[in-house]
Amino acid sequence: MIAIASGFAPALRRAGAFVAVLLVSAPLAACSDEGKLVLHTASGAHSFNVELVDTPETRAQGLMFRQELAADAGMLFDFQQEREVSFWMRNTFIPLDMIFVGADGVVKTIHVNARPQDPTSIPSEVPVQFVLEIPGGRSVELGLKPGDTMEHDRVAAPRD
Repeated sequence: MIAIASGFAPALRRAGAFVAVLLVSAPLAACSDEGKLVLHTASGAHSFNVELVDTPETRAQGLMFRQELAADAGMLFDFQQEREVSFWMRNTFIPLDMIFVGADGVVKTIHVNARPQDPTSIPSEVPVQFVLEIPGGRSVELGLKPGDTMEHDRVAAPRD
């Protein structure tokens, strides 16, 4: 019996250490949720659940082949730095609004109702770090305009 109990001691110590790490890191995880985003417009704050894409592979896939997108859902592309970008709708089956946003969270340009399966290039027209894709027509419903802001964990804090 004693031999069996002593065999469990290392496992119990590892389990205790694991629980301690969880307790310490849980409050930090609660402070950050990259799946949430808020657009601030003259009509108020509008929350979205977003998928974050920030690698060449995930950016290349985007929302291609999706058949639907909830009114409060979207995809946030993070290019890690400001630059001019361009999108297209090839293999995308739902209309989308493309919101081009600077590193500071300010909306720069908006392309409303990009046509499904259209291979025509849709440029940002100015350097941006983020592109938010939401269901086609939603930006008009929200009254979103250039100069409005996007709140997300990856948006740089304003500098004084």
